[in-house]
Amino acid sequence: MQTGTVTATTTSEGISTISFFHPSHNSLPGALLTQLAETISTVSQAAETKVIILKSEGEKTFCAGASFDELIAIEDETQGLAFFSGFAKVINACRTSSKIIIGRVQGKAIGGGVGVAAATDYCFATSQASVKLSELVVGIGPFVVGPAVERKIGTAAFAQLALDAAEFRSADWAREKGLYAEVVDSIEALDAAVLAFATKLAAYNPEALTDLKQVIWQGTGHWDQLLPERAAISGRLVLSDFTRDAIQQFKSR
Repeated sequence: MQTGTVTATTTSEGISTISFFHPSHNSLPGALLTQLAETISTVSQAAETKVIILKSEGEKTFCAGASFDELIAIEDETQGLAFFSGFAKVINACRTSSKIIIGRVQGKAIGGGVGVAAATDYCFATSQASVKLSELVVGIGPFVVGPAVERKIGTAAFAQLALDAAEFRSADWAREKGLYAEVVDSIEALDAAVLAFATKLAAYNPEALTDLKQVIWQGTGHWDQLLPERAAISGRLVLSDFTRDAIQQFKSR
């Protein structure tokens, strides 16, 4: 259980739900990132899938981003590239999926968690789902998730999140900027809204949805190259003394 889990289920209506869990605030270690990306790709290719819901388990944090235990264990740039490429794989799996992906964000999204939310096509959240790009605090930057987040909220808002790295922005702020499409007051309301929207989409022409997905993501075909390049930047910075000291201080809080 300490390694986390990824599960997938599909209803008779063609609504597939992919859920990830990790006991440390739904953080995403490398193995879990790889499993999540592979699951998104596999479920997307299934004939019975009409629409996908992407969620995490629990009632609090949606995703705390990278695993600090793995970050501190990285010993060279090759390992750094491999780890941060995990987030690239998840974002690109969402981007290249032929199915519309609905995000369900029940709580705080931090670092890579903001990137996961941004990689969905239509995202619902609760009022507790504040966001923070905390990478600068520990000496790296939101390089891998940056293209996905900037695409959703624009350059100015992305700069706000990236530079004011110690502060959360509210769920309403995220909705106003376009990261969230809708914000509701409770998890019960969240689940009802997500299911209602997924049911509506599942009844639409699947070919039209696939074509619309391609239109929505137009201009991102170079991300197969861009995101690994960004991962290499983070993989280099995570080896710095500044970053190692910052991570150790953060873990000791």
